[in-house]
Amino acid sequence: MDLRYETRPGDVKVRAARAADLDAVLGIRNHAIEHGTALWTDTPQSREEGAAWLGAHLERGSAYVADSDGDVVGFGVYGPWKDYSGFRHTVENSVYVAEGNHGRGIGSGLLGTLVASAEAAGLHVMIAGIEARNAASVRLHERHGFTHAGTVREVGTKFGRWLDLTLMRRQLG
Repeated sequence: MDLRYETRPGDVKVRAARAADLDAVLGIRNHAIEHGTALWTDTPQSREEGAAWLGAHLERGSAYVADSDGDVVGFGVYGPWKDYSGFRHTVENSVYVAEGNHGRGIGSGLLGTLVASAEAAGLHVMIAGIEARNAASVRLHERHGFTHAGTVREVGTKFGRWLDLTLMRRQLG
């Protein structure tokens, strides 16, 4: 599934991710690990770990990248929310935009593509787990029809502080 949308400056195309996108995706992911609170781990992914992670999403058909003139400037994935069979129709999304590319509509293009892809796959609900202070991500998800499902206080820690997790959900189909 490819989606083209207008951004400032120039066009960005959201397309299915490929194995060749690994280094760019891993760079964006590791930047988020090292500098932000979106991923609650202190350890950057190795190339081998990143390849296994991306490979699982490629196999499911649940990984997309935002391509700007041949450069990957963002990525989005969805995958199982929980590993139990009763949750097999529920997925969790992740959307990341490369540093210096925020405010161009890239996150919106990626999230819209993830929702459309999950709906086409016959999935039922999409979940977003967002660090509670990340107002931009909360607003992005609200614009795409997600509603607040609850906030769990102090369930993670990073950079020496406790983090709250806001859960948002969207009914698919």
